[in-house]
Amino acid sequence: MTPRRRPAARTLFALPAALALLVGIDAGLSLLDAWPPVNSGRLGEVHGILMVLGFVGTLIALERAVALGRRIGYLAPTLLGLGALLLVPASTGEVGAALITAGALALCLLYIPLWQRNRDDAILISALGAVCALGGALLWRGGADTSQTIPWLAGFVILTIGGERLELARLAMPPTAGRDLVLLGSGLASAIVAATLWPTVGTPLLGAALLALTAWLVRHDVARRTVNSSGLPRFAAYCMLAGQAWLLVAGAIWLLAGASVEGAAYDAVVHAVFLGFTISMIMAHASSILPAVTRVPLPYRPAMYAPWLLLQLSLVLRLWGGDALGSELARRIGGAGNAIAVLLFLAVAIGSAIRGVPPRPTKPAASTTTQTKAVSS
Repeated sequence: MTPRRRPAARTLFALPAALALLVGIDAGLSLLDAWPPVNSGRLGEVHGILMVLGFVGTLIALERAVALGRRIGYLAPTLLGLGALLLVPASTGEVGAALITAGALALCLLYIPLWQRNRDDAILISALGAVCALGGALLWRGGADTSQTIPWLAGFVILTIGGERLELARLAMPPTAGRDLVLLGSGLASAIVAATLWPTVGTPLLGAALLALTAWLVRHDVARRTVNSSGLPRFAAYCMLAGQAWLLVAGAIWLLAGASVEGAAYDAVVHAVFLGFTISMIMAHASSILPAVTRVPLPYRPAMYAPWLLLQLSLVLRLWGGDALGSELARRIGGAGNAIAVLLFLAVAIGSAIRGVPPRPTKPAASTTTQTKAVSS
């Protein structure tokens, strides 16, 4: 039996991210009036920041700090995580907001030594994503409408994950993959600026840029081939293909519906990007990236398909039945299903880590008769 490893001390940096996830989910359910465990009405205003910068941002910053391997790198996840914690109580909300903004700046600065060590296109694309995170945080701190921060926060997760995909799957991509993805990422970032300054014209451009980047990923990423394999590669491929499909949905809505500050189109874009794409990609990479951070193996288990499938079905119900067809009940049930799917994946992942790596099947020893025949022949 494989001995269980003790989590690395740096795993503690991920605990604020886990709390931000739980509080953010409850706040999202409160916004939907979808049977939240605690009716956290005030936190609905910071639901998006908690989920994107408090949860996803802290985990990304922690992974980057581990990659850097220097203590100064842990400043970014510390500020983001502590900021998320202080954002929850009303009395410390302003301090928490300031720390989250400082954490986004620290994440940008973290990429400087990473770039100096290895001038890789994947790092450049992810660094561009960090700049988007800082831009979104500054707009939020400056009192901008939440809808204005969404393209920036979307750019953060899309470009960061795009950089990760280039880094992990480069050998299966064309030789010009790095250059192409930098150009597409730069186009997306430019469209984000345009959508902020001139929403009527810039938002369709943002949709077109997102569709172009996603089409490139669909064509050149390995998911279309590994979906025919088995085990973890197949599960990860399903997650990645689903995430890319949700990005196409978001890009199409931005292109066709244009700028929207509320309503069905706004809700559909937000949750296609931050649930359909981001959470699907987290599920895809959890078994490979989290062990590198925590030093605890996270073995793939078939049970991981259950939360993945629930996420996809509940999101279809929410966006199609709720946003497209206007059923408030479908939105509420879909939103509740989204929350359950995320929590279920967390539970399955923790259970899988506790159980450890499954023992490899051993071949049965050859019988005495078989051995005798083998010798005599």
